[in-house]
Amino acid sequence: MESVSDRHLIGLISDTHGLLRPSVHSALAGVELILHAGDVGGDDILHELRIIAPVHAVFGNTDPVGASDLHEEVKLTIGGLTLHMSHGHEIGIPSPAKLLARYSEDVIVYGHTHRQLVSAVGGRLVVNPGAAGARRFNLKPSVARMTIAGGRAEVEIVALD
Repeated sequence: MESVSDRHLIGLISDTHGLLRPSVHSALAGVELILHAGDVGGDDILHELRIIAPVHAVFGNTDPVGASDLHEEVKLTIGGLTLHMSHGHEIGIPSPAKLLARYSEDVIVYGHTHRQLVSAVGGRLVVNPGAAGARRFNLKPSVARMTIAGGRAEVEIVALD
């Protein structure tokens, strides 16, 4: 039987562009870690997210390169799965095929396109939680909740108000 410690709940967020909607707090309630896939829009966003859980964040194409709390990429191992997070702009227009070809990890998290995506390919997972900031491109703002258990990852996209 799997114990609670073998189950990990991770919050995924991207493209806040300086706006953190109040509904993010309830959408990500209970997560143990938040991964922000870039276009953060300022330290205030990261400080507020840290009220919910610890945060790892990468810079996007609109963030200043070298910002203190932002990295080019984040690589983690959680629950036996390897994870890579970057904004996605570093490969032009990101797609699951391009990301899977570039990065070898089990789970790849990215942003940039503002479009929610969960794609499973050959036992690997590519996830874009969508844009959590100001509504653009007629897309509904969203985040994602990723559960890792038993060496598998499952993702739920959560729409924001």
